Amino acid sequence: MWYDALEAGGGCVGVLGAGESGLGAAYLSRVKGFDVFLSDCGEVDEPRAKELESMGAQWEKGRHSLSRLAECAVVVKSPGIPGDASVVLALREKGVPVISEIEFANHYTGAKKICVTGSNGKTTTVSLLYHMLMKAGVDVALVGNIGSSFARQVAKGDHAYYVLELSSFQLEDMYEFKADIAILLNITPDHLDRYGYEMQRYVDAKFRIVRNMTGTDSFIYSADDEEPVRQLAKMEIGARRLPFSQHMVEGLGAWSDKETLHFTVDAGEGWERRVGELSLRGLHNVNNSMAAGLAGEVLQLPGEVIGASLHDFVGIPHRLELVGEVEGVRYINDSKATNVDAVWYALESMKTPVVWIAGGTDKGNDYSALEGFVREKVHALVCLGVDNAKLRSAFEGLVDTFVETRSAEDAVREAHRLARAGDTVLLSPACASFDLFKNYEDRGEQFKQWVKRL
Repeated sequence: MWYDALEAGGGCVGVLGAGESGLGAAYLSRVKGFDVFLSDCGEVDEPRAKELESMGAQWEKGRHSLSRLAECAVVVKSPGIPGDASVVLALREKGVPVISEIEFANHYTGAKKICVTGSNGKTTTVSLLYHMLMKAGVDVALVGNIGSSFARQVAKGDHAYYVLELSSFQLEDMYEFKADIAILLNITPDHLDRYGYEMQRYVDAKFRIVRNMTGTDSFIYSADDEEPVRQLAKMEIGARRLPFSQHMVEGLGAWSDKETLHFTVDAGEGWERRVGELSLRGLHNVNNSMAAGLAGEVLQLPGEVIGASLHDFVGIPHRLELVGEVEGVRYINDSKATNVDAVWYALESMKTPVVWIAGGTDKGNDYSALEGFVREKVHALVCLGVDNAKLRSAFEGLVDTFVETRSAEDAVREAHRLARAGDTVLLSPACASFDLFKNYEDRGEQFKQWVKRL
């Protein structure tokens, strides 16, 4: 395997990318006594440069020196670098193993791993699971596509359990990694530019989460989502299957009858929870709560802990986050909604007329699924992006007012002008943020700042 040459000769670990994932891999490598050569074709800011120097890593910026990387026993690739990048293809042609940071960190821990992926809901669900495990007194860390990298946390001090948020990018380049509990929340079109606009390639990437699972492991998934159901019909997985659904589930799993959640993990009596007692609102959060509740049952956490966690979990920033109310208008920050499906759930949960702020870097969006909700609930659309042509084409005829803006300040001011008492101003972009902002967090924070200045 990839680690044989590394550990036999104490060789060098190559790292591609100086983001959190790459720095974590470099740090773990140094803790394990390996030399490190980190390469980033872009800039490396001063704090990251100082960290690399303090750990004794060699590094470069502005290029990838193939000859140097080819001398490494293994190269750990940051998730933002696609598998068809020229440097990755060249390294593999030379026989150098290229793996993910998740795969690398996994080799150095024997902890139990609860892994969550999906197009939407990942951050909410892992945060809820972490809250649940902490409440139960479990030695657990929250890692992956949230907070610290998996590798950094393993290096700093191992834990008995890890809750990992895993994007499709992070699920690539894994070979021996195995989840003890894998949760697949949903699969809807997202990041298709990464996968050559081929949906099946994206589905295949998501399903790497079940790789290597055995009969002692559990796979939790949505029985209402056609992509996972279609994929499962043509493949075998070793893990026990535990579906969740908005309709009655026969056998093991969880289901909702709109008023009550029903859970059954082992043969015999299950348990129930009233939907009205959940802290998280909206249809999508019922699904997230069912997935987390099933995982808690698999882990044999006390029932009162599972129930209390579902009731008192606060939620996460930038995901249907109530910013405040101004002149009778509620302002909600849903900046993390970077695809159409996430916006569908946001609009579904709205109970008042909406001034919708949307736009950004389009990811191949098909907005047709939103037409019903927009026609029913949205009276004004404020675009926040450089190129709003697709939004204009899709919705200009469905809303009373269509406005284009290029800053969070202008978007908030226009929404404030258009909103009436009793309305909700909803930032739920359906797009990535990189045309005008550093990331979705920056977009959400700027939105909140300008709302507070009204």
